[in-house]
Amino acid sequence: MLDAAKDTTGADGRATRWDAHKAQRRLEVLDAAVAAIEQDGPGVGVKQIAERVGVPRPVVYRHFKDREDLDEQIRQRVVEMLMAELAPTLAPGGTTSQTIRRAVDTYLGWIERHPRLHHFLGAGSNRERGTASRVVSGTKTAIAIRLTELFADALRRFDRNTAFAEPLAFGLVGLVDATVNRWLADPDKTLTSAQLADFLSGSAWFLIEGNLAVVGVHVDPETPLSELLGE
Repeated sequence: MLDAAKDTTGADGRATRWDAHKAQRRLEVLDAAVAAIEQDGPGVGVKQIAERVGVPRPVVYRHFKDREDLDEQIRQRVVEMLMAELAPTLAPGGTTSQTIRRAVDTYLGWIERHPRLHHFLGAGSNRERGTASRVVSGTKTAIAIRLTELFADALRRFDRNTAFAEPLAFGLVGLVDATVNRWLADPDKTLTSAQLADFLSGSAWFLIEGNLAVVGVHVDPETPLSELLGE
């Protein structure tokens, strides 16, 4: 019995070490894929990714169900990079206008530094099949939910109904997302990135201010966000 117990423990230990190895190799593949996309664009093949990792092409597929699964995992890795920069800007800090501008500048700045990665995220939608990347859709939803929480806190601060906090948040995310995507697709670029940032920051403020005013909450753009949220 004791010998059997020792054998089981040893097997579990080896399995754990193997799981750690597989997790590390998976991460290496994803980071190699991100680097390949940065260099060669969103159409990189598995062969290019495998060469960067230094393994045969079939080894890459051992860690993923298929190419679609690999692409979704790459998107998740890219989103993690984006959110590492964007998430802190959604925390209260500075005035309301400063917070909005900081978030907009951070988002646009990341896109300008990583245009091919952003393109790859956008390529997650398959219009022919009517499907969209769950990672990308989930990220937009997560951002909108965070904004919903902030708007709801502000409305409660003034003892107002929080019912429109969610549509306001999702509308704001949709405005920024659609505007930026259209701007990127415009070959003529009639607006500079700085002008686009001005437009998005102003539009976001007008959208927030106008909807707050409807329920009797009047906010100055220089109001500290912490004061607006009652913190």
